Amino acid sequence: MLQLAGLLAIVAIAATAIARPSNKWRLEFAGKSKVAGEIELSVTPQGGIATSVVVVVPARSGENATARLVSDSLKATFGDVYHVEVDDGEDVLVKARGGAPDFEVVTIRNTAEGIRLGIDRE
Repeated sequence: MLQLAGLLAIVAIAATAIARPSNKWRLEFAGKSKVAGEIELSVTPQGGIATSVVVVVPARSGENATARLVSDSLKATFGDVYHVEVDDGEDVLVKARGGAPDFEVVTIRNTAEGIRLGIDRE
């Protein structure tokens, strides 16, 4: 029993070490959706609880249209917590405002076949 508790503690520490929050993220979209689908993102502030954002992507949506849909959904979900803007048409920049903590953005799922999404720290 003590071994199990020790192992769980090590896993929890390792998971925390792997997560690398940042104050700014770039979401890069490429391609065109072949079918209607959804992109689900998870945004987690450091020391906080994850918020799921689901974006409906219609069939035949290009990278620029998808970036705009994601930007609009993030703005609607988080209001003034993050500064969200479309950059170069196909990228979305998300930046913490004021005293907001660093955060992490990850893709949970992408069922909009044909749309590729890359997420990078800035």
